[in-house]
Amino acid sequence: MSNPLPHDHITPFQDSSKGKKEQVTEMFDHIAGNYDRMNRFLSARTDIGWRKKAIRKFKKDNPKVMLDVATGTGDMAIMAYKLLQPEKIIGIDISTGMLDLGRKKVEKEGLTDKITLETGDAETIKHRENTFDAVMVAFGVRNFENLEAGLQEMMRVLKPGGRLIVLEFSKPKRNMIKGAYNLYMKIVAPRVARWFKQNKDAYLYLGESAKAFPDRNLFTDILKKVGYTETGFEPLSLGICCIYSGRKPA
Repeated sequence: MSNPLPHDHITPFQDSSKGKKEQVTEMFDHIAGNYDRMNRFLSARTDIGWRKKAIRKFKKDNPKVMLDVATGTGDMAIMAYKLLQPEKIIGIDISTGMLDLGRKKVEKEGLTDKITLETGDAETIKHRENTFDAVMVAFGVRNFENLEAGLQEMMRVLKPGGRLIVLEFSKPKRNMIKGAYNLYMKIVAPRVARWFKQNKDAYLYLGESAKAFPDRNLFTDILKKVGYTETGFEPLSLGICCIYSGRKPA
């Protein structure tokens, strides 16, 4: 097991005695019903463009079998199928509440033979090594209880030469943008969450976990440490978000 990073100790509920993994599961089960609607509202639908751009990074690799880690309600899996037309996508998540909604979306899209959503933990993936041509994670790695362990496990199930793409919030570098972003994450998002009758703690956690996350070069350094090659990142929307990439050595 890799040593925990400072980010790994950021949890949704400060007064809970449960571990991060249990708290994150509980949080997403609780907010699942309005999660998609809240994301679209809080990001002014910008997250849809972020997701598409991240998925298109796989285009040249033409992956046939893909893994979507922290799949949530299946947005990335559904979008990836429409954009890339792989033979199969497996999505895993620790929240059964999110997966239940995701399966309904997959069925509605008529993709049950192409996309399978399973209960699963990024740190103990229930698939053999060298199984997937590509692995993706959208806004999920900051929720890992042990970030390095999750990255190692994803590399284990990747085929040699397979690519990992991670989409995650980052910290803007420009002072004006940074100030507005911090204010939004700390004050605006939790208040909007209350209007949606959601758990305010969940959206405070979003801000705190994004703030503590080792972004940009710090994250690519971790990818290299774990063993990925061809690592890099691309900032989006003035640095609010980044697309990270790495490959399992061939």
